[in-house]
Amino acid sequence: MKTAAFAAATFLGAFLLFQVQPLIGKFILPWFGGATSVWTTCLLFFQIVLLGGYLYAHGLTRIKTPSLQVMIHLVVVIAALLFLPIAPGERWKPSDASDPTWRILGLLLASLGAPYLVLSATSPLLQAWFYRALPGVSPYRLYALSNVGSLVALISFPFLFEPLFSRKALSTIWSGTFILFAITLAGCGLAIWRLRRESRSDRDREPVVDDARPLADRPHHLMWILFPAAGTIMLMATTNKICQDVAVVPFLWVVPLALYLLSFIIAFDNPRWYSRTAWLTALALFSAAVCIVLFMAPYPPLVVQIGAFCCLLFVYCMVCHGEVYRLKPHPSQLTAFYLCIAFGGAMGGIFVGLTAPLIFNNYLEFHVGMLLAPALLAFQLQREGRHVLWKLAAFATLILGLVLLEHIDKLNKDVVARTRNFYGVLRVLEYASHEPRAHSKRMNSGDITHGEQFVDPVLATLPTTYYVEPSGVGRALLSIPPGNRRIGTIGLGVGTVAAYSHAGDTFRFYEINPECVRLAETQFTYLSRATGQVQVVLGDARLSMEREAPQQYDLLILDAFSGDAIPVHLLTREAFKIYLRHLKPRGGLAVHITNRHLNLVPVVRQLAEDHSLKWAYIPYASGDVSWHYTSFWMLLCPDPAFLEHELIRSAAEQPKTTKMRLWTDDYASVLPLMKYEAR
Repeated sequence: MKTAAFAAATFLGAFLLFQVQPLIGKFILPWFGGATSVWTTCLLFFQIVLLGGYLYAHGLTRIKTPSLQVMIHLVVVIAALLFLPIAPGERWKPSDASDPTWRILGLLLASLGAPYLVLSATSPLLQAWFYRALPGVSPYRLYALSNVGSLVALISFPFLFEPLFSRKALSTIWSGTFILFAITLAGCGLAIWRLRRESRSDRDREPVVDDARPLADRPHHLMWILFPAAGTIMLMATTNKICQDVAVVPFLWVVPLALYLLSFIIAFDNPRWYSRTAWLTALALFSAAVCIVLFMAPYPPLVVQIGAFCCLLFVYCMVCHGEVYRLKPHPSQLTAFYLCIAFGGAMGGIFVGLTAPLIFNNYLEFHVGMLLAPALLAFQLQREGRHVLWKLAAFATLILGLVLLEHIDKLNKDVVARTRNFYGVLRVLEYASHEPRAHSKRMNSGDITHGEQFVDPVLATLPTTYYVEPSGVGRALLSIPPGNRRIGTIGLGVGTVAAYSHAGDTFRFYEINPECVRLAETQFTYLSRATGQVQVVLGDARLSMEREAPQQYDLLILDAFSGDAIPVHLLTREAFKIYLRHLKPRGGLAVHITNRHLNLVPVVRQLAEDHSLKWAYIPYASGDVSWHYTSFWMLLCPDPAFLEHELIRSAAEQPKTTKMRLWTDDYASVLPLMKYEAR
């Protein structure tokens, strides 16, 4: 019975710990622009509070009286119950476009800080209590069970809980389950309370740990920290990489995190699962595969890219966690052991979430992560006296470092300006400077162009890339008589749409990234050359439009993608309701759906049908004109006359589309939309 109680509490605690992560992300993503960094900041918070929980558990187990430990912990658990139900308040919504990192951290702390701290302390605390109650049984299996609970939570969220329940219902279910967990935990505490009716001689036979020894005498402590730090860096960097190219949605957060946890489960279950030679060989092979993908990007199919990154992450974490398990201490030291692991995870989270954006102007933490574990392993092999192996590992790490330096050099080619902030990395590239008629500048987010402009003053007024006149948005703009138009655009880019403005027109841009505005104004001239009035509204478009009075737009253009990642919160039923409030009775929407990895036609079609809008699908093939880009647009309007204009009607085609579930703030799945063919 004792074993069952500890197992149940451990499983429930881990399940709740990881179920709340995608849940809270769904609450706050729409408030902060749906940026990849929102999830990275959440992971940073989770790692830091996990460290706090482990530190609390370690301190609590230093108390000699088990009954006092139980009393203190139950008081903390009761305090955590006061935070239920967990749901962030509306007051945390941002009011401007400043870096929201600290606001997100404060929001998370206020919403679920205490419950998350209790859950974080559960695994090491229960293992320490378990060792007291059953000293002849290894407690490390509970750690594997904890990770199983975490894995079940992550897998079940996007496939079971998210499709079936609203965010509010999920918050209520989670809070109710937390109460059940508290009751189960109290049962474990009761077992410990009754535990020490044994003789003093039995207690004296327990191994004594001399915590006063200096760190230099305990060299394993450093590796307990550094290997988990490397694993966390790779987890967060890989998640960033995947989400930049597809979308910031729970499914794509879950896959890397689940693989990370799976590596813990396997490595900590039994030492036979970690064969150093086999896993190091796999690490070398998948590191080579990812290097190939990096150099070929963005052309490999989505499944190949995600597969390569995820396989490397899993093998990498198996090496990190397998090496940590090889250095595990006696169970009497397990809270210190887990504290070091959590400290390493927090260090990795701080590096990716806070330090890297300050010291790098590109996403170089992925490159750092790829090198860190091989370097640590070479160091560990050298400490063990494996002279041949450590030299081989050091040589392989050196070769990998040279390859990654070459890739970084490739990223810097033709770059004349670069900036990085919470919302991503923007690069301005310059081409053909020696050919006046071809000389141009381009802004990229990742590998995706956000606009291009000729430098020649005569050609500089031409709309280019996805916005040329034969494109869907070009036809929509040309079909509305100029001189008194009100045009709204969600997503500024380099300001290309302003090329269509005439005297008397008002073009209003919504842009969340202040660095995008700065580059559009300093590196490009579309905004300054516009003959109509140009307005730029800083902040998330959806939040800005929620606060504004109806703008009476003739056309609202939706093009706020970052790389190929889509801001899901801008393509939901609730978002479209906001857009329609700002349109004139016969005004239209132009939705940019060009995407290498996702077929967005069914999403927009469902939204159109839900709001009783007519729609037209307009593809455009660029041909051989270098500054014309192939594009796909969908035009929507309550008035069919708008779509009957000759410019639109003559280019509209019937796309292949299937029925799918309507996207809402509570549900949005990219799985049915994924394209698996090469570009």
